[in-house]
Amino acid sequence: MTQDTTTAPTWYEATRVASPARERLAFDLDTDVCVIGAGLAGLTVAREVARRGWSVAVLEGASVASAASGRNTGFVLPGYSESIDAMIERVGLDHTKQLWALAEQGLNYVRHTIDDNKLPGIAMTNGWLHVDKADHADATRAAVERLRWIGADAEMWTTAQVRAQLANDRYFNAVQFRNAFHIHPLNYALGLAALAEKAGARIFEDTPALSIDPAGVRKRIVTPQGRVRAAHVVLAGNVQLGALMPDIAATLLPVTTFVMVTEPLGPQLHELVRYRGAISDTNRADNHYRIVGDNRLQWSGRMRVWQADPQRFKAALVDDIKRNYPDLGAVEVAHLWRGTLGRTIHRMPQIGAVSDGVWLASGFGGHGLNTTAMAGDLVARGIVDGDQTWRLFAPYELVWAGGRLGRAIAQGLYWGRSLVDEAKAVLSRSRERRRLAKAARQKAQEEALKLGGPVVVPVLPSPAELAAAPVPDTPAEPKVLPAGEPPPGEPERRRNRGKRGKTGDTKKTRLGKNDKIEPVPPG
Repeated sequence: MTQDTTTAPTWYEATRVASPARERLAFDLDTDVCVIGAGLAGLTVAREVARRGWSVAVLEGASVASAASGRNTGFVLPGYSESIDAMIERVGLDHTKQLWALAEQGLNYVRHTIDDNKLPGIAMTNGWLHVDKADHADATRAAVERLRWIGADAEMWTTAQVRAQLANDRYFNAVQFRNAFHIHPLNYALGLAALAEKAGARIFEDTPALSIDPAGVRKRIVTPQGRVRAAHVVLAGNVQLGALMPDIAATLLPVTTFVMVTEPLGPQLHELVRYRGAISDTNRADNHYRIVGDNRLQWSGRMRVWQADPQRFKAALVDDIKRNYPDLGAVEVAHLWRGTLGRTIHRMPQIGAVSDGVWLASGFGGHGLNTTAMAGDLVARGIVDGDQTWRLFAPYELVWAGGRLGRAIAQGLYWGRSLVDEAKAVLSRSRERRRLAKAARQKAQEEALKLGGPVVVPVLPSPAELAAAPVPDTPAEPKVLPAGEPPPGEPERRRNRGKRGKTGDTKKTRLGKNDKIEPVPPG
């Protein structure tokens, strides 16, 4: 039954489809296969084993998909948490291509299961955009080429293409995975459980496995009110296997992330976030988001290696949204929850037989929706058909995750690398601003040239040059002389000017301004 949105702790539980209540195991049971864990991997194993005609029972300590399978971001992505470069370095190019093809098969398994069975409440939407917050176009282009070498359906988006879809000037280039999609993961898990039961599987909720005796042909599993005997046991409990199989649980690093869904944001959400697929702007926990419920934003971020209270991260998640999309306006939180996944040291899933009749499907990291489907199918084929494809994961053995020290190191690396990533992003934005300012100046100069001649850009002296420049002397005030007094240096000439007409034998006449010169008659 659908829960009320005001009381359901997660958006998924508030919008879940109807599903039946399942009984506890209260009797002894013999079966061909016993699956421990009713998450996506365990349900896929159960469905595929039952479809092949074998009997199978699923033991779940809580309820179907109550852990990470029903609390994740809902991104169905190709590939693995491990990088392509690291995979090629470890197992070679050809082996990497085979592993990538298996991951693609897992993605297609989810898509076909939804489409072929018309599962309700899934809201499947195509596309995944992996955005760069630093401007490294050449590196992004090279990464796309490497992805294409191994068979990925990927394309590069330029900064202009990204910002046309996401109104965020913090974003640069991106890689789009066209065959990826996002879904409602809890409703997918509930639909998968119904398909497994339809094929003949039996699912028991509120039935934790307390102990396993793996010796002999028939393995014995003890629960609080009943026992199971099976030829094969599949451990699909992820980090919840701690009490049951501590050695295997110790190979997983528990990673807790936090997911938030907003109240309806209105039409401005679609103006700012035009891309309808899933969006990630990091290889780490921050940030992964998508539009859900028409006009709500689901936002996932932050990471801890312990079970922290989600309310502690509410303000930080809201700030992350506002930092990236300040024009959204007020952001109110409707749902906030956490989910814990298991990540291996080598960042690849643990798939295959760990001993005779004991199988493992675990450690899916941040790519759980496709790799759980792949793992469930591979394990079922290995059990029923004797298929050995699961051995492609043999190079990725079980490795101790380091205990408390390993968790502390992982948390420190997350914080440190996040700071480095942010520094690179800030540097890229600074370079872009300088580049845009230079382009604007050049454009202004070109416009000025078109309008009327060369542009002379004055070069102003620096403050140091101004301080060192000589200061000119202040001119003296002009001296006012008495009337009739000659300026200095001219007294003799002016005093003797009146006496010159009286000296010598020749009289010289000084013409006045109004005197006329009479012509001399011819003699």
